[in-house]
Parts: sequence; structure tokens; C-alpha cells
Amino acid sequence: MGLIHRKEAGDSVARLPSPQSSGDEKASFGDGHGPNILDTPETGLHRGLRSRQITMIAIGGAIGTGLIIGTGSSLAKAGPLSILISYTIVGFIVYMVMCALGEMATYLPIQSGFTGYAARFCDPALGFSLGYTYWFKYIIVTPNQLTAAALVIQYWVPREKVNPGVFIAVFLVAIILFNYLGIRFFGEIEFWLSSVKVLTIVGLLILSLILVLGGGPDHDRKGFRYWKDPGAMKTLYGTGDTGRFLGLWSTFVTATFAYLGTELVGVTVGEAQNPRRVIPRAIKLTFWRIVVFYVLSVLLIGMLVPYDSPRLAFATKTATTGASASPFVVAMIESGISGLPGFLNACILVFVFSAANSDLYIATRTLYGLAKEGNSAKIFARTDSRGVPIYSLGLSAAIACIAFLNVADDSRRVFTYFVNLVTIFGLLTWISILVTHIYFVKARQAQGIEKHQLAYTAPFGLPGTYFALGFCIVIAIFKNFDVFIHVPDREGGENFDYINFITGYLGIPLYLGMIFGYKLLKPKSKGWTPMTADLYSGKAAIDREEEEFLANKAAKQGSGRSGGWFYRHFIAWLL
Repeated sequence: MGLIHRKEAGDSVARLPSPQSSGDEKASFGDGHGPNILDTPETGLHRGLRSRQITMIAIGGAIGTGLIIGTGSSLAKAGPLSILISYTIVGFIVYMVMCALGEMATYLPIQSGFTGYAARFCDPALGFSLGYTYWFKYIIVTPNQLTAAALVIQYWVPREKVNPGVFIAVFLVAIILFNYLGIRFFGEIEFWLSSVKVLTIVGLLILSLILVLGGGPDHDRKGFRYWKDPGAMKTLYGTGDTGRFLGLWSTFVTATFAYLGTELVGVTVGEAQNPRRVIPRAIKLTFWRIVVFYVLSVLLIGMLVPYDSPRLAFATKTATTGASASPFVVAMIESGISGLPGFLNACILVFVFSAANSDLYIATRTLYGLAKEGNSAKIFARTDSRGVPIYSLGLSAAIACIAFLNVADDSRRVFTYFVNLVTIFGLLTWISILVTHIYFVKARQAQGIEKHQLAYTAPFGLPGTYFALGFCIVIAIFKNFDVFIHVPDREGGENFDYINFITGYLGIPLYLGMIFGYKLLKPKSKGWTPMTADLYSGKAAIDREEEEFLANKAAKQGSGRSGGWFYRHFIAWLL
């Protein structure tokens, strides 16, 4: 079997000879060289995610508290123009990461995800380090999201009345159940949760636009008034251009945290139906989600709330989660609207619960991928009859129980440390994906695979990948620059904030240590050259699977046109 040649998604499939594939190739899904585990009924995932589910997950998958809440602290720290610049630049970087991932995922949609790509196209040591770095990120962020959900509940039920640990237990049991019931059930749940998130953001954007144009109770058309007074950029740790630049740079951490999780689509490729058609659509929607949901949101918030607003300062200093910390609520209050914070708090609860649900899914599938690569115990690659890696789910869920340790009164500082730690793990993941894409492109060029033979190619090619890689490295190195600056009123009173320093940079030596440790423990392991990178193992089985899916789909469509006129003309093109 060979390469897929497409002009458009859905075209007939043409084949070119593949030098390393054969007709009796097993459905290994190309988990790379080395001691990997072939797919069997006991170790295989099921392709149960439908097109509409992947599409909605792509649109709403990474919309979370980082956007609806985190923008407030950035606005108060650096001003409206700074957050607009940082969210736009980081958004472009995220799009480059998704394009790079999409090119690899549509060519070879393997079940071990991008950790498998790193091991196959670049170096097994990179796949090992990336896999555990990504797993560490999600076993940290899952309990963090559970705690956040419990704290949101305190809007209605004070902690003095009911211990937050009760709600943590309820949410934990719920997300374990949703993940245990199989990929079809998980996909449906995430479809509706993402739908609620999308509707919430769209509603907030419409409301914000109305308020900007003077449609609120105060009938005040604000426009760009606050960009002139108090100003578009706020100085930080200095004066003049230096202070404005430091203020701008400080917002890149918050912007990065807001976009983390966008790569979820890359994790789902192993369980997506017809991924070579679905993934390109999802990536295109990622671009519009960044432009509409993120960039437009921070633009409107910067027009509605001045960075020196006393209400904004109070909100960002006294809360880290819940509607009271959201700049959207501050904008409503500034415009004379009351009564909506309770509704918005309920929406934020959905955001956090959805994030916890998908985070546990990612942690489970990442550990499963590590086991498939031979980098973890084989038992974690075992699946049940529904294709659920139950042992990986069990371990990841057990670790999530550390959420019960985070119910103390000082949880606000703990949240800051979690954000620090998760952000560096997320950046290292993006860096690894971009490096892997560079190796993949060089390998396919060396092995004679042309761009027009791929189902999808990154629109900016290698230049876009190199740009995003360079920027990610710079952010990773300098993201916690303020720990080296003497701040007299720093929380905790330390001249050197060693805790933020440790949590902000711990991921880097851990990441590098795992790469070099793998090399020391497996001295025979070497990185792949463009000619030795494995671009074919498992591809024939995936090609056959795609042919069967397209044939079945064509047979169903031949029996009659599905859906009504409204569905065919306004919904089917998107899904």
C-alpha cells in the first residue's frame, strides 16, 4: 500500500508504491521502531469520534477559564494593547503548532499521537520525554480543574457550610464515569459541553459589542476611550518604553496558559472516524476560533474596562476563579448591568468541568501511547471491549485524587504555582511538536513524498514552524523574568521568589533530563536521519481502514440523502 494522493478532502484515493509496506502488514498503526505493541482486541482503541464531535471539540476544546477569567489579571497588569498583541502573537504560534501537527496526523493518524511521531520521525528519546512531560502536565492540571470546580460552587454554597472536598469527589466520580463508558459516550458529552462553551462565549461577545456601542443601561458609547485615558499600555517594573515592554512580556504567560489544550485534536486522531478529512477541517476552525473567540474577546474587554479600574483590581486580587474574577463581569457592572454574574458562574462551572473531563481523557491516552511505544508498563496499553485503556484511566484518575489536598484557605497561591508548572509543560509540548514536524518534512522530502501527495500540509511550511519554534523557546526561557526583579511588595515578602522560580522552570531540566537519561539507559538508541525515519509502518492498515469507512459512507449516502434541507445547507458543510 502507499501514499494517499488527494486534491480535496473526500476525493477518490490514489496509491503510490510504498517501499516499506506490505500486504500482510498488521494494524500496528505505526507506533515506531522498537518494542512497541501491535494492535489487538486487547490493546486497540476504537475510532468512535464522529466528525461533528471532532469539529465541536476543535472549536470549543481549549476555551476555558484562561480566556474568560485570566484576561482580567493581564489587563490590570499591562493594559489593553498589550493583551491584544500577546494573544494575537501566541494565537498565531498555536495555529502554527496545529498546522504542523495536522500535517503529520493526516498522513499517519496513529493511536499513540504526537509522542509516536516524535519517536518515529525524530528520536525515541524525544518521544519518551515528550510523552511523560505531556502526561505530567495533565495529571497536574486535572486535579487543579477539579479544585477550581469546587471553588466555583462556593458562589452558591460557602465552604463553611459544605467542605469543597465533597464537590471534588462528585466531579471526580463523574469524569471517571464519562471516560470509562467509552469514546462514543465521551465524544457526545464533550460535544454538548463544548457547545455550551461556544454559546457562552458568543453571547458574551455580542453583549460586549452592544456595551461598546452604547447599548447598555448607561447608554455610554465607550469606543477606544480607555486606550487614551488611562492609556493603551501600562508600565511594569520600570518607566517609559522599558516599562511598557516588560508589561507586554508579562502577559505572554497568561496568553500561553489560555491557549493550552488546543492540541487536544492531535490526541483524538487515533479514535477519530475518517481523520484525514476531519482533522484539516478542525485545524481551519482552530484559526477562526483564535481570531473570533480570543483576539476579539481581549479587544472588546480592553475597550470596556480601563486597566486602572478599582473593580478590576479588586477582582483579580481577591479571586482566582468564579465569575467575580472575570473581566466580563467587571464590564457588566461598569455598564450598569446586574444579575448576570450568577448565570456566568454557572457557565464557568461547565467550562471547568469540561476541562477536567478532557484533561483526564488526555492523561489516559498519553499513558496508553507511552505503553504502546514500550516506554511504560504493558498493562497500560490494555483496553476493554469498548476500547478504553482502563488501567491507564485507573492510574491517571488515582493521581487526580491529589485535588483533595488543595482545599486549604491558601489555595489561591497554589493555583498560581499550578499555572506556572502547567505552562512550562505546555510550551515544551509545543516545542517538541514543532521539532518533530521539522524532522518529518525533511524525511518526507528525502524519501520522495511530495506535498501534493498529502491530505493536508502546513500552509506556512517550515518557515512558519521555525518562527513558532523560536518564539516558544524565547517564551519558555524568559516567561518568569520577574522572579529576578526586586519587587518590594511581592506577595510573601521574598526578595527572590524561589517558589515561582522552581515551578516556572522545573519542567525544563526534567524534560532535558529524561532525554539524556533515556540515551544513557539505552545507549544503542539513536536519532533518525531523513532516510531512516519510519514513514510507512502501519500506514497500509490505516489506508485500508479509511477505504472501508469511505465505502460504507458512500453506500449509506447512495441509499438516500440524509438530513433535511436546513441541515444539508447550513450544518453539514461544517461537520
